Amino acid sequence: MHECLSIFEGEKKIQAILRLLTEIGLGYLKMGQSLTTLSGGEGQRLKLAKELMKQGKKTSLYLLDEPTTGLHPNDTIQLLKLLNRLVDAGNTVIMVEHNSQVIEAADWVVDLGPEGGAKGGQIIAEGTPEMIRGNKDSFTGQYL
Repeated sequence: MHECLSIFEGEKKIQAILRLLTEIGLGYLKMGQSLTTLSGGEGQRLKLAKELMKQGKKTSLYLLDEPTTGLHPNDTIQLLKLLNRLVDAGNTVIMVEHNSQVIEAADWVVDLGPEGGAKGGQIIAEGTPEMIRGNKDSFTGQYL
């Protein structure tokens, strides 16, 4: 993709797509590469990038369930960049996540517990990651 930027120099729409893919860490993909060769993290970022490109002026609510499952920490960083772009564009992102790297990057956290399943579901803490970190009742705060 990096090489394609100069090839499509006069094409604004194609340039915007190629730049976005490069920014979210997918600049190494080959033009025409089959989607079946992508990892889960790559596929996920590609779908979210497509959403970001087609949005225009409308905003959306994105509900994500454990989006970092199976992702390499570097892929998680790239996913966070993309999610931040979605939020910066006026969208809302709500996710269920246990990855402390993602929780630390959140604007607002709702910590449920005290355990899982039937012993969970109560709000233990809510607030910024800093507020959660300072809450002695929060298991999540202990890991931040």
